Formats: sequence, C-alpha cells, structure tokens
Amino acid sequence: MPFSKSFPRTVKGSPYPRWEEVFISEEEEKVEEEKCRIENLKIMDQCLEDAKKIMANKNLKPYQTDLIRMAIALFEKRASHSVYWKERKSKDKFDELYNK
Repeated sequence: MPFSKSFPRTVKGSPYPRWEEVFISEEEEKVEEEKCRIENLKIMDQCLEDAKKIMANKNLKPYQTDLIRMAIALFEKRASHSVYWKERKSKDKFDELYNK
C-alpha cells in the first residue's frame, strides 16, 4: 500500500482549508527509505565517535557494551525515522502540485 499524507490547502472564498491527500509511489517510498538508512548509518557512526570521546573525557573505561549503549542513547535522540522522510517527500509533492 503506497504511503499517503494529507495537507491543508487554502481555497479562495472559504475560511476552511481543503484537505488534499498526496500519495508517493512505491519507488519514491523506497528511495526515501534508502536516504533515511544512509543518513542513519552516518548518524550512528557519529554517535559511536561521540560516545568514545565522552567516555575518554570522563576517564571511563571504554567497555564495548557501555560504548554501544551510550551510542544508542545518542542515536535515539538524533536519528530521523523513515516516516519523516516519506512525509517530507509527500510535502514536496504537495507543494509541487498546489503551490505553483
């Protein structure tokens, strides 16, 4: 089932917006998921490096499990979810269609 999102569009002469549902194709969805995956790998790498620095600055022994737990905690705070990427793609499509 393709991903969809609704956005409000102002209509002349009406105080209420008209909600337009925008669908992205399965191909567009896969592209956004791949972008998200690549970005999340970069973020996790940064989190591992940051966790190493934090542990070194606090003179903590860098046990691998502690390092990984700290990196995961940082990652959870920073990482984007794939839904965000799909919603952004949907918004771009909406803007393309209705904000010309």
